[in-house]
Amino acid sequence: MKRREFIDFSIKTAAGLALFGGSVLSLPSGQSAQVVKVTGGEPAELFQAALRAYGGMKRFISPGDVVVVKPNIGWDRRPEFAANTNPELVAEVVKACFEAGAKKVKVFDYTCNNPRRCYVNSGIEAAVKPLGADIFNVRSFKFKKVRLPEGELVKEWPIYQDYLEADKVINVPIAKHHSMARVTLGLKNLMGVMGDDRGKLHNHFSKKLIDVDMHLLPTLTIIDAYRILVRNGPVGGNLADVRLTKTLIMSDCTVSADLAALDLFGRKLDEIGYLQEAYRRNLNKYDREKLHIHEISLS
Repeated sequence: MKRREFIDFSIKTAAGLALFGGSVLSLPSGQSAQVVKVTGGEPAELFQAALRAYGGMKRFISPGDVVVVKPNIGWDRRPEFAANTNPELVAEVVKACFEAGAKKVKVFDYTCNNPRRCYVNSGIEAAVKPLGADIFNVRSFKFKKVRLPEGELVKEWPIYQDYLEADKVINVPIAKHHSMARVTLGLKNLMGVMGDDRGKLHNHFSKKLIDVDMHLLPTLTIIDAYRILVRNGPVGGNLADVRLTKTLIMSDCTVSADLAALDLFGRKLDEIGYLQEAYRRNLNKYDREKLHIHEISLS
């Protein structure tokens, strides 16, 4: 089933906004693990091990799909500063999508720093462009206001059109400290497809983020924790704040992936307001108390 067919999505102009219902795609059948956590390898090795545990990318991507791969490219930082998603990992994800039969793979982020510098200095543009990915800067006219019928505080918000129209979405955040949210993982990475003044979401942040996110949950979340930023996030800039953890977490449930990543920072669920909010609204596919995390060590 195509993503756009599943959500019955249609974009209107300002005279009539789109209703963006549904939240997540159906689960792959026969899945043995709810979350896969791999440690002790290089980015490509971590990804390939996690993907094998899930049975390959064809569990998620169908021939002819238009796929959005959404990394964090928000900051003018080189990969070693752990402010953006590791470019080697993003390249592996793109390759796997094409190998599974994707017709087109789009890579983008609504950056906080200058987009040209972010795309270049993150290393992501150079990593994915030779593979045939369509990597491009976000354009303001392509944000479309979307009604959020289940939102408690936010009832509509502009979302990037390419994200809405994709058949499948793979969310590839980097795990890092965040000065306001404490940590930024899969759920917060989705702010990179939200338009308007995102600062408006900061007041009552947990509720507002989930108001929007619950209509945007991706097909698959892959958390890059090869290097993590443990202090002074989300921007970073000091190598002393970076920890080499050589870890990757993968799940078709963003909420569960985020929960599994908290140990990297010594955090608990009751410390992360937006993640608590996601559980309160039952956005998790899997029971938190019985969550099956399949752990693989490559070292």
